[in-house]
Amino acid sequence: MTEQTGQTEQAQQAQQARERIVGWARERYEDLSFGHARRWCEEFQAKAIGHLPVYAPREIIDAAGMLPVGILGGGDQLEIIRGDAFYQSYICHLPRSVIELGQSGRLDFLSGVLFPSTCDVIRNLSGMWQVLHPEVYVRYVDLPQSDDRAIAQRFWEGELRVLMRDLGRVAGLAGPVSDDALRASIARYNDVRRVINELYNLRREMPWTVPTEELYLLLRAGEVVPPELFIEKTRAYLEAARATPDRVRDRVRVVVTGAFCEQPPLGLLKTIERAGCYIVDDDLLVGNRLLVGEVETEGDPVAALARAFVERARETSVIYEGDVDGKRTLLKRRAEAAGADGVVFAAPSFCDPALLDRPMLKAGAEAHGIPCIAFKYAENSAQFQQFREQAGTFADAIKLWGGQ
Repeated sequence: MTEQTGQTEQAQQAQQARERIVGWARERYEDLSFGHARRWCEEFQAKAIGHLPVYAPREIIDAAGMLPVGILGGGDQLEIIRGDAFYQSYICHLPRSVIELGQSGRLDFLSGVLFPSTCDVIRNLSGMWQVLHPEVYVRYVDLPQSDDRAIAQRFWEGELRVLMRDLGRVAGLAGPVSDDALRASIARYNDVRRVINELYNLRREMPWTVPTEELYLLLRAGEVVPPELFIEKTRAYLEAARATPDRVRDRVRVVVTGAFCEQPPLGLLKTIERAGCYIVDDDLLVGNRLLVGEVETEGDPVAALARAFVERARETSVIYEGDVDGKRTLLKRRAEAAGADGVVFAAPSFCDPALLDRPMLKAGAEAHGIPCIAFKYAENSAQFQQFREQAGTFADAIKLWGGQ
């Protein structure tokens, strides 16, 4: 066997491994009945706790011996029938499909659901869930919203300790989740954040090698599997991706922002990239990397989690920011860090946090000479031609005139 033949075979094996991992992730993304999560619960005689976007302390769920399950709606795979009866027409699509998932029995394996303080719609959804599912634990998780860090940290520590007590009871433990179990879980999720950062770094450096479609499918799979399995699969994907680099195409580099809660359909992400853009930064599923850097595993683990959130949470529209100038320069900093040529504001229709922030973010980006476009979607959008034309025209304009 020649050296070249050996290299070709290795590349083929790496490509096959990569396709298997992406296929594994796609299965979990398309599994609206959560069959894999159900089987995990049955195999380990354990329970699962659901959580809505944007952020929930999954470390505490994991430390209680339960499986954190991200509830991200039904996307474009679910026909909404019963869900429409619960919400007005001027409300975003996510709560409708979450209600549909619940009313159709797809979420009946969950022993509890956490509803973070993302917006008023999620707040109302938490109350609705208590009425519709009185047999499960429901908690509206108030995220700290204060520019006084000391007050915010004390408040968030209190919320986390309530969760440790309550989830310990749901899991059938003799008492609250132990500090030792929480430290071990923090270490696991430090590894999760580390491998996600590695995935994002590789896409930023070589976006032709890591299509956003594949990155996103991996992240979605990570919402419904144990952290150890996600780490294993993502590391294997990274190894295979480095061994199978694609050819560089003539595309512009863009930041996609506004998609932190209701997720865009997979077809929209594919359309943006096929229209002539490389997505090199985004806020998709931002909750799994909201804490920047590693959380300390020494000392009081609750204080460490609270301190990490208050001092090093990634900037997003669902968390209070007292520094208006910081908001105006946010996209400039993100674009510079990612080497991006422009910004795509892609937000769900009727998403208050995203759409209220967009004028300030857009004005700040344009003041620094960064080209921007904006459009709205719903998680079940099925027609992408208008997005393709808009993104394609945007990419061509940047190639011709840059930021002018």
